[in-house]
Formats: sequence, C-alpha cells, structure tokens
Amino acid sequence: MAQERWDVVIEVLDGPMAAMGEQTLRGPVVRLGSNPGPGGFKLTGYRGLDARHAVISAYEEGEATIAPVGANQVRMAPHPHVRWKDIDPMSSPEFLSEGCAVHLGPVGRGGTFQFHRCQRLGVWEQGGLASEAGSLPGGLAAGQPESPVAMVGAIQGAGAPANAPLPGGGIAPPAARDARAVRRVGTGNSKVFGALGCLTVGSFGCAAAIIAGVFLGNRDVEDLGPKEEGEDYYEFAKFDPEEEINPVLYEGLEQAFGAFVMDDNARASGRSFSKSEEWDRRFYDYTTRSVEVHLRSWSVFRRLDNVRDDYASVLTQLRKAGLPDAIAAVPYLESRYKPEEQSGACAKGWWQWMPESGPRFTAQGLDFRVAECTFRDADGFLWTPTAKTPPNRVFKNADYIMKDASISKYDERKCRIPKRKGCRFDSRTSLQASTAAAISAIGDAYNDPDLRASGAAVQIAIGSHHGGYNDAEFGVRKSFNMLPAYKSWSKGKDRSELHTFYGQNILCDDNDSEKRKGFCGSNISPGTQHYAYTVIAEHMLAACYYGLNYGSEPAFQDYVKFTRGDGYCVKLGIPSADEVRSKGGK
Repeated sequence: MAQERWDVVIEVLDGPMAAMGEQTLRGPVVRLGSNPGPGGFKLTGYRGLDARHAVISAYEEGEATIAPVGANQVRMAPHPHVRWKDIDPMSSPEFLSEGCAVHLGPVGRGGTFQFHRCQRLGVWEQGGLASEAGSLPGGLAAGQPESPVAMVGAIQGAGAPANAPLPGGGIAPPAARDARAVRRVGTGNSKVFGALGCLTVGSFGCAAAIIAGVFLGNRDVEDLGPKEEGEDYYEFAKFDPEEEINPVLYEGLEQAFGAFVMDDNARASGRSFSKSEEWDRRFYDYTTRSVEVHLRSWSVFRRLDNVRDDYASVLTQLRKAGLPDAIAAVPYLESRYKPEEQSGACAKGWWQWMPESGPRFTAQGLDFRVAECTFRDADGFLWTPTAKTPPNRVFKNADYIMKDASISKYDERKCRIPKRKGCRFDSRTSLQASTAAAISAIGDAYNDPDLRASGAAVQIAIGSHHGGYNDAEFGVRKSFNMLPAYKSWSKGKDRSELHTFYGQNILCDDNDSEKRKGFCGSNISPGTQHYAYTVIAEHMLAACYYGLNYGSEPAFQDYVKFTRGDGYCVKLGIPSADEVRSKGGK
C-alpha cells in the first residue's frame, strides 16, 4: 500500500551535537541511539544511551509518535525548560507535538532533543518493517506493524479510550493516562497557561506530562537548593560515611565530575574513563556529599555572587595556562577570595601563600615579593624570608610563629606578622601575582609525568596546594607532599588502581586529634585528605551559579550548557542572583 512519506525534523539541544541545528531525519521510521544502524540517527558522545534507544514513527497527516526500545528510558515534556528528574520515563508510545522536548537516557546522562515538525516528502511504499518499540505494558511487541492504528491500539492496551478518526483523516491522539505517573514539572520555568498551549490535536502526550506534573507534585525526590543561612564554606564537611547518598545528586553529578575532573585526567594520562564505574568512586562519594552540604547554604551563593569578577579573572588565567577550571575554587576555599585574609600560620592573601613563597617565586622569575615584614612583638624589627619553603612543623620551628603555648595554633594571634600592612612588600595580596604563582606551583604537580600517568592528576594537583608538591627540591623532605606520598602508596599497585590514590587515602573521617596524629594510616595529612574534593564540589556549584546568572560573561559561557535541558545544574535548585540578594539574609 502506498502512503505519503513524512520525514522528521528535530534539533539536539545539548552535548557534542548541540551545534548542528535542525536535522531532517528520513521517515517514516527513525531509530535513535548510540549505534542505531543504517538510516538511524546516531547520537555520538552521549553516555547512558543504548545502541537503539528509541524509535520515532511518522505516517498519516504528519503525525509522529515516539516509543522506547525495550526498557530504555525516554522522557517527554511540552518544552525543554523542565526538570527532567521530575518526569518519569514513558512506558509506551506517545504522540509528539511541535516544540516538545524528549530526553533519551537516565537523568544526568544521555541527550535531549526538540521535535520541530514532520515534513512531507514523496510517497512511501509500506513494507514489512518490524517495530523496535519495547514490549512493555502498552508498548509494541517486535513484529507488529508500525502503522498509526497499531500504535494507538497499543496505547489503548494501557488504559486509553478508543481512538476515533479525525475529520479529514488521521488518527486522534490518546487521552492523558494515569499510567504515565508523571511527577511535577518545574513550574518555575513553565507556567500552567504556557503548558496548556500544547493541548492541540496530536499533543496530548506532551500535555499529559505537564498537567500530571502540576497536580501530582514531586513525590519522591527531596527538594535541593539553599535552605539555611549556613557558612560560606565548609572545610570539613561533616557527614556519616555510612549514610545513603542522595540518589538525585549521586547520579546527576556524574556529568559535572566527568567534565571538571575525569575528562582532564583522561587527557593527561592517555587513559579512558568513559564509564563512571571506572572512576575513583570513593573520592566521587566525598565530592557528592560536599556538594550536598554546601548546596544548603545561602552564604555560599552570596559569597559567589560577591566574588564573580575575581573568579572570572582566575578562570581566564588558568585556561591560558592549560590548567583545569576546578582550580579556580582553591582561593574560594582558602580565603573566600579575600585578599587580606591571614591564618595563624601566617599564610595570607587570595591563595594563602606562606611567607617563604616570596623567595621561591622570585627565584622562578616571577614578579612576586614578600619582604620587610614587622613582628608585632619586636618593635622596629624588619624580617624578610630567605627559605623557599616552610620548615617541617611550622608552628614549632618557624621564626614568624608566636611561641606562646596558651594560644591555639590555629588562632590568628599565633602569627607574629600583623594582618594589616605587616609587610612592606607582599605580592600575596595581588590577585594577578598570586594567581601566577599558583599556576606555576600547581602546574608543577599537574604536569609531573608520574602524577599525570596516574589518572588522578586533577585532584592530586589541587591537593598539592595544601599538602605541597615536592619540597625536596628546596632541601626539605616531607613525606606527605603529594609526589612522595603518591610514589610511596603506588609501589606494587597495578596500573588500573593508580587513579584511586586520593580516595583510598581519605581515612580521617573525624577531627579526633589522637587519631589524626598518625594521619589515620593515610599517606597524606588529614587536612589534605579532605581538601581536593571540597575544592571540586565548590567549583561544581560555582559553575552552576555563574552559568545560570552570568552566562553571557565570557568566562562563564561554557557553563550555560550545564544549566539547561539535561544539565546537572537543573536538578540542584540553584538560586537566581535576585533570590540570593532578597532571600539570602544578611
């Protein structure tokens, strides 16, 4: 039997194929997936997709349906501005209408496309094509004809009323079905009256999603986003390691961890980490928990809003140097981007460099000085560091540390150098100079051949800013520096294990000073153990906040993709800049 042939026009909205624009796919049957075979639409570079993931059928009167293949996850919404976590996968074919968005694969992975229209082209001679729609309740079993009548008949099996011919031909769409069990659509981005615009012939599949979403609400998933005033950072995120990790975050953050950590690790090592189960899962667990802790605090987002220009400046310098974006969160953890911040150990400035950084970076040819410092307990005394690295046991052996035993070693009074104008020359308070120094020092670790080959260069390089890279080159041996710690730990290890170095060395899970004396059996110090994952978690949230609110600024344009469609930020409840200023308290 001869029929008019209808092609399908779609547009991929995210991922590596988002720049392709509208794509006309040859009908009447279009298979979609990672390897759909001849005539199919191949989605290259998307995780979580089956070879043949879904099938679109377009026949009479330009109507189109989409169905999952087997048990593959396919979600549909009236437009792309929804939270996909709130929409359940479909279990049977659904009609498409213009503007509908479809997400293939699990939330946090896969890809999203928008259906634009069916396009008439010639006449198709019906053959014996077999459907690939899944044999789920209401789905099509393999071998059934892929005609509109058969498709609608299958939907009736799931509880829809009978379908009647439309005036002028064609098949009426099924009514919205309770069996869809669609959860709440993010109504902050899709108003009810906007959704009702989908209620036209051939659009009930999309309409069902949003109507059920508006009235059913979010039944299973905990709302995320800031909930309390909180702190502007959490150096040690307190949580029970045995407690179940929020499943929304655990799966959703894989996209961010892949983008900001594992992609760079793969390039550095020449290894493939395309499967998340191949990652350092213990390190990923801690990163996820840290995101959850920071995400609840209004103070985190308020501080990010205040420092965005400085954050953008650091990002720009890092990218020019070929270093990972996540390093931009190091000065956030260290000082919250405050140039005059000073610790009890006399670390100061944006990146919290120690006084010895002056001679070190001057020797490396950088315009960086720390000189002519006063000690507040020695009137008129001027001190300039000469060593290139702090001594072992700084609080006991450094000249600039107060030896008063009654003062806690972390108390700011422990530092003999005044916080304000303590040194006549102090490049640590210059964002440009201190960032150039960080690029030099962290770059040494990131570009070390052994650390690059490990498959964990990103987290190790970040950790080196706290624990040091290799002070032996300055005449001071420290076993807890990242290079010697890694070499000691990796002896006898198989190459396939090396990327788990950081996670396997997070062993001090509390602040018990007695336990921490021996590093809890770890090769790296207790503070360093909890350092890199905290930095990465903070950058994940910074990327969301800046991409959502300041995505037009050059430094943050690459982050916009994470805030749309299937991007990991969509499900986190990231506040707008207006919300931060109006609801964030002080």
